[in-house]
Amino acid sequence: MAQEPINPEEVVLAVEVDHVKLITLNRPRQLNVISSKVVLLLAGFLEKWEKEDDAELVIIKANDSCLEVVYRMYWLCYHIHTYKKTQVALVHGIVMGGGGSLTVPLKFSVVTEKTVFAVPEASIGFHTDCSFSYILSHLPGHLGEYLALTGARLNGKDMVAAGLATHFVPSEKLAELEKRLISLNSGNEIAVKSVIEEFSLDVKPDEESILNKQSTINKCFDKDSVEEIIKSFEAEASIEGNGWINAVLKGLKRSSPTGLKITLRSVATSSCHFILVLNNSLYSILQFFLHGYTRLAAVGSVHCKCLIREGRKQTLPESLKKEFRLTMNILRSKISGDVYEGIRALTIDKHQAPKWDPPVLDEVSQEKLDLVFQPFKEELELQIPVEGEACRWEGKFENSAYQKAEHRKYKPLAKLSHNIYP
Repeated sequence: MAQEPINPEEVVLAVEVDHVKLITLNRPRQLNVISSKVVLLLAGFLEKWEKEDDAELVIIKANDSCLEVVYRMYWLCYHIHTYKKTQVALVHGIVMGGGGSLTVPLKFSVVTEKTVFAVPEASIGFHTDCSFSYILSHLPGHLGEYLALTGARLNGKDMVAAGLATHFVPSEKLAELEKRLISLNSGNEIAVKSVIEEFSLDVKPDEESILNKQSTINKCFDKDSVEEIIKSFEAEASIEGNGWINAVLKGLKRSSPTGLKITLRSVATSSCHFILVLNNSLYSILQFFLHGYTRLAAVGSVHCKCLIREGRKQTLPESLKKEFRLTMNILRSKISGDVYEGIRALTIDKHQAPKWDPPVLDEVSQEKLDLVFQPFKEELELQIPVEGEACRWEGKFENSAYQKAEHRKYKPLAKLSHNIYP
């Protein structure tokens, strides 16, 4: 039996068993959506095997368990936020969804005129995750609620102004900055900051920036429910100069009612340490399952407001544990299968007309929301390590109850780990 080296982070896994060749789509967190890289790798394997005499049967399947990926991602988020060494993110492109969690929390965040930031998860019936219920809840005023519920985009200038990045550097200088940082050969924060500032510019948001609409956003998005936010926004839309609101309203009304309500509640409970978060802010780029979500921001945000609101009352560990529960429960369709419907309608069938369940905000009850926020048994919670050098890197997946379940040694979890998707 010949076997190709398997990389657990690879999007396509290939195994050769005599005359049988197996391909596994390994993007469970992206629900195995086909990306350009997947297509490239598939084509390569299929061409190779078609030309080989010993290849007689090809089996294609998909990895159906994202439990390990989910657990490891949230556990990593904690360590990104609290990392002991100096980190610099050079953000030159799109930062969406979970990608921002690997860049925003860093000490230094460098963006350019080509940087685009958004958190569009709620638009497909998911929630603002990977520590963003915590991060967004600490933004000025109610900007966090606005970004989470609408999926609105910020450019590099906006990010600096909002505290989501520390420096703005023109894209043509980014390569030179990287070389200078490497040649510095030191993590001294003063020295690193000095080098970055040699290349950075003082910038302000553009005239049409949403940040210049902060008073309207604060007035409308301080409400206690998504319904009240929309009603308040509708009233503001009739005022001269507020024509921009209509497009935002249209997106909100097309969004997943469940997604919007979960997200608002989550972000609103996490905001105790504003200065700490801003001082700890930075971004680096890694994907979330939002590949191709650029046009999804208008479609699914009712999970949003509640998620943000909980973020205002919670510490970082509390927020991450909450988000882990939400992700597990949403992927298991605990109260709604909107995330699957959103992905199907927007990225597979592409008809842009998802059928949400329930279809309206009024039918997403507080009792239903409580079900997805309910704490797990202690052994099933995300294991955030207690602060201290000796145990800082404890709580890894391989030592968790979930790993035991994967090996069927922990029977109460067998169903959860084996069938995280409905």
